[in-house]
Amino acid sequence: MNAEEKKNNHSSPATAYLNRDLSWIEFNRRVLLEAQDLDNPLMERAKFLAIVSSNLDEFISVRVAGIQDQIRAGYTKKDFTGYTPSGLYKRLIKRVTKIIADQYRTFRDISRHLHKEGIVFVNYEDLTHAQELSIEQYYRDIIFPVLTPMAVDQSRPFPLVHSQFIYLAVVLTRKNSQEEEPYFAILQIPSNLPRCIPLPHRSNSKKRQFVFIEDVIRHHIQTLFSGYEPVAVSEFRLTRNSDLTIDEEGAEDLLEEIEKELRKRRRGVPARLEVQKGIHPYALEQLQAEFELEDFVFEIDGPLDLGFLRGFAGSLKGFSYLFDAPIVPQYPAEFEENEDFFEVLRERDVLVYHPYESFDAMSDFIIQASEDEHVMAIKMTLYRVSGNSPLITALANAAESGKQVTVVVELKARFDEERNIAWARKLEQSGCHVVYGLVGLKTHAKVTLIVRQEGNELRRYVHVGTGNYNDSTAKAYTDLSLFTANNEIGLDASELFNQMTGYSANYDWNAFIVAPTNMSLSLQKLILREAEHAAAGRPARIIAKMNSLSNQEVIDSLYSAAQAGVSIDLIVRGVCCLRPGIEGLSERITVRSIVDRFLEHSRIYYFENGGKPEVYLSSADWMTRNLTRRIELMCPVLDSGIRKQIVKILDLSLKDNVKASFLQPNGYYERPDDKKAPFRSQLAALEVSHWKGSRALPSPTKHS
Repeated sequence: MNAEEKKNNHSSPATAYLNRDLSWIEFNRRVLLEAQDLDNPLMERAKFLAIVSSNLDEFISVRVAGIQDQIRAGYTKKDFTGYTPSGLYKRLIKRVTKIIADQYRTFRDISRHLHKEGIVFVNYEDLTHAQELSIEQYYRDIIFPVLTPMAVDQSRPFPLVHSQFIYLAVVLTRKNSQEEEPYFAILQIPSNLPRCIPLPHRSNSKKRQFVFIEDVIRHHIQTLFSGYEPVAVSEFRLTRNSDLTIDEEGAEDLLEEIEKELRKRRRGVPARLEVQKGIHPYALEQLQAEFELEDFVFEIDGPLDLGFLRGFAGSLKGFSYLFDAPIVPQYPAEFEENEDFFEVLRERDVLVYHPYESFDAMSDFIIQASEDEHVMAIKMTLYRVSGNSPLITALANAAESGKQVTVVVELKARFDEERNIAWARKLEQSGCHVVYGLVGLKTHAKVTLIVRQEGNELRRYVHVGTGNYNDSTAKAYTDLSLFTANNEIGLDASELFNQMTGYSANYDWNAFIVAPTNMSLSLQKLILREAEHAAAGRPARIIAKMNSLSNQEVIDSLYSAAQAGVSIDLIVRGVCCLRPGIEGLSERITVRSIVDRFLEHSRIYYFENGGKPEVYLSSADWMTRNLTRRIELMCPVLDSGIRKQIVKILDLSLKDNVKASFLQPNGYYERPDDKKAPFRSQLAALEVSHWKGSRALPSPTKHS
C-alpha cells in the first residue's frame, strides 16, 4: 500500500454508515486475498480466483445493473450512506477496475507457479509440430462442426449476444478488394467444450500442457470466412442485467410468469463489456455502439472469465498435493449410535455442524420419514437444492406411498429458478402438494416438519437450518442444523406452514421469530433489552454471526446499545454497513470477517440477557430484504447443552487470528497484528471435540 492509499484509508468517516456496494467490493477483495495467500495450496488459490470472478459477475448483473437503471431513470436521491446513484457508480468503476487489475496480476503469478509444477497454459504459436497436428485434428473433428460465424451487415442485424458467454469479434476485409470499410462478424465460443484443451504428452511425463479453445479457434478463423482476410480477432464478453421483474399479483400462474421472465433475462440490458486487451478499434466501436455502453467497459490482460479455473481444478488429475487435503465429514455420533432418528429426538435435541459433520444425517432423516409407516405428513421448504438431490427422491417416494407431502418451493431463488421449476414439476407429478409461497415474499426459511402417529397422539419432529437443503453446498458451506421434537417448536412449525400454504390469522408464536411479521420488531427488543441490562449493571453482550448487515434500523439499535455499555462482537462475512470503533458511537463494537476454505454461512445470534443467555439459529441476515421481503425464521436453542456447543462455535470464530480480518472505521479491513499463537477457526472446527464442549465465552476484545 503506497503513502497516498494509507492516507486515504485512515481519513475520518464521512457518515455513520458504510455503503453496501462498496462494502461488497471489499468482501471480494478479501476473497482475492485468499488467492494471493502463498500459504494456501496452489490449486486452492486458483479456485479462490475463480470465485472472485463469479462473484463479480453476479454483483454486476444485479447490483451494478440496478444502479445503472436508477441513473437512466434520473433518480438522484441519496441513500442512507450518503451516495447518489451516479456518485456511487463512479466509485464502483474505480474499485472494480482496480480489483480486476489485481485479479489478473494474481492470475499471472499463479500461472507461473503452475508452470513450475508442470501445469502449463501454452500459446498456440509455441506448440510443437506433433501437438499442432493433434490440435488441428481436434479442431476439424470436434470444434469446427459446432461453430457458427455470424456476420453483421445491413441485411443481417447484430445477433443476440448471451450474457457471460465468450465471443470472438472478427474484423475482415474482402480479398483482392479496394473497399475501405471493413466487415464485421462475431462468433460464440462453444461453452459445451473444454475451455482448456489438453495437449498430448508422454505416458511417463508428469508435465501437463493446455491450450485455450479460443486460441485454437482464432488460429483457424480463416476456415470460417473463405474469400475474406481476417484483420483482427479479439475476445469479448457481455454481462446483462439479470434481475427478474415479476408481477406476482397480476400473474395467473406464477410458474409460467417466472418462465416468461427467464426468457426475458436473455435480453437484459447490457451492464458490462469485457474485451481483450489490444482489441481492434473498429471492433470495439461496433460493440459499444450495439450495447450502448460507454463507461463500464474493461480491457482484460489475460483470458476472459477466470471462473473456468474452478472446473479446470476439478478436472486436474495427479496433482493432489496442490489441493487442500480432503476432509471426510463425520456422521453425527448421536445418530450413529442409534439409527432411529425419532427415538433419539424423543430423548434429546441434536445439533449438526456442516461441513464438519455430514449432511447425510439430514438426507437420512427424510428417507427414514418417507419409509416409516407411522409418519403421516412431511412438510418442507426448498430454496436451493443440488442437481441430484436425494431429498427430492425421498419426498417423491413418500408422496407415492400415500403420505401427505407438502413442499414450499421458492421459484424466485436467483439463478436457480429453472432448476427449482424442474423440481417443482417432478414433485407435483409424484403427488406432492407444491406451493410457491406468498405473493411478494421469497420463502427463505429452512425448516422441515414431520408429523408422526405415536400411540394415541401425534408428535412433531422439526429440523431448522441456517443453510439450504443442498447436499452439494453442505460440503463447502459452514451451516448449523438443529433437530428437535420440542413441542413449542413443533406447534410453531405447523403454524408457519399453515401461513405459507393457506390463510391464517395473526398468531402468537411460542418460540419462533418470523419475518416479515415480527422479526424486525423482535430484534429491536432483544437489542434494547441488552442495553437495559448494561444500564442496570448486569451482564450485557451481543454476538451476531451472519453473512451481511445492512439494515439501518438494526445498525442504529446496535449503536444505541453500544453507547449504553453493551459489548458487541459482529462476525459478518460479507457486506457490513456499520462503522465500528467510532468514539462516542461504536467503540464497543468489533466487526470481523472470516474468509477461509469453507464459505462461512451460518447465522447465529447470541444475547447475554443479564446472565441468562439466549441463542438463536436463523435463516436471516440483518438486511432489509430479509426482515421485510422474505419469509425468514429465527429459532431459539432451548437445549442448554446445545447452547453451550454453539457458544463454543462462536468462541472459535472470535479467537481466529489467521483468516479473520477486522473492519476499520474507514471501511477497510486489516488482519490482526498480535503476538498470539496462530489460531484458525475452521481447522479447529474439524476436531468436533473443540466445539462440542461447554467452556464459557472469552472476554470481549477491543479492536480499533
